[in-house]
Amino acid sequence: MGRGRQKAKHTKVARELKYFSPDTNYGALEKELSGNPRLEEDLQKWPEYVAEEDKYATDEDESNIA
Repeated sequence: MGRGRQKAKHTKVARELKYFSPDTNYGALEKELSGNPRLEEDLQKWPEYVAEEDKYATDEDESNIA
């Protein structure tokens, strides 16, 4: 393939990517941006990770949350 055809192909692909706009799922986006509050079932599933996290928590970590 010559350089001209190769460049044209790359330009075509770049243009398709630039102007491609998929349907946005605003419900999923809202969930992702709102954060994931800890649920009791999560705490029950992985108690060793919760204990590990609490072991390394400091007063500074808690004051920076607000």
